Amino acid sequence: MRWDAPPLLAAPPDARPRIERSAVTRVHDGLTCYEVQARTALDRTAEGWAVSPYRGCAQACRYCAVRRGHRYLGLDAGSDFDSRIVVRTNIVRRLRAELTSKWDGEPIVVGVGGDCYQGVEDVYRLMPGIVAALREVGAPFTVHTKSRLILRDVDLLAAAPGAGAVISIAFVDDRIRRTVEPGAPSAQKRLELVAELNERGVPCGVAMAPILPLLTDSPDQLAATVRRVADAGAVSLTPHVLRLPPGAREWYLAWIGEHHPALAARYLELYGKSADADAAYVGGITGQVLRLAARYGMSPTRPEQPLPLALPPQAQLTLL
Repeated sequence: MRWDAPPLLAAPPDARPRIERSAVTRVHDGLTCYEVQARTALDRTAEGWAVSPYRGCAQACRYCAVRRGHRYLGLDAGSDFDSRIVVRTNIVRRLRAELTSKWDGEPIVVGVGGDCYQGVEDVYRLMPGIVAALREVGAPFTVHTKSRLILRDVDLLAAAPGAGAVISIAFVDDRIRRTVEPGAPSAQKRLELVAELNERGVPCGVAMAPILPLLTDSPDQLAATVRRVADAGAVSLTPHVLRLPPGAREWYLAWIGEHHPALAARYLELYGKSADADAAYVGGITGQVLRLAARYGMSPTRPEQPLPLALPPQAQLTLL
């Protein structure tokens, strides 16, 4: 039966988030998933191209630099980013088309907008098609993840000549990990993942990212992390100090104020109104890491070098 509102009563405005007006909404294990049709699959970055099957990430890392994008979908950059995931269900079809129409042969990074092997990937299984599409055209690509779910596709990745992986391991203090990366595996599990990927034919490096000022940047902490990364057999190591662009800045500094209030003033000094920490501080920390990498026999990757296994700078991403 059709029902019409009385003519003198205006219908209330649609208060739903913008994304909900165009997406199919499903709930999986407590996560709200917005299934959308991607307008584009390949996003341009400073070092090449990026593919992101998901926007948002249930690993809930406080510092994630791409949180701001959720605001343009009518969602917040804090808890919504952690619990409301945009799923680009047609990403494989769009990627195949764009690999022939606009890809120029430059390296491709997979998983910039959210971990491409986070838990919902076990439901949607977008990555096997993405890997197959990239392999078919011989594209050099690097998968960025913290998740052991990547091992599901290890044979596909090992069979792709241009494939590599980068695992983010910024520190090995599990007490900090439990509060700042509550949904991510422990550093030990990620170190084991690095070793297994290399053993099974997928070259795997480590992004030491992000190093957290005043929390994970002491000489002892840096040395412990680099030593364990070297022991895991990582093929490269790329240090990155925490960046705080809008979205991440508010969420992370609120966490600092709650859990480490004595550090709040120093953070404001380090970052001022910039997304980047003081240049002298950044140079000092990355220099320490590179020297430690050399001491432990690793082949360090300087952050400014556009190598295939380097972590890309923050990309400008298409929202849908």
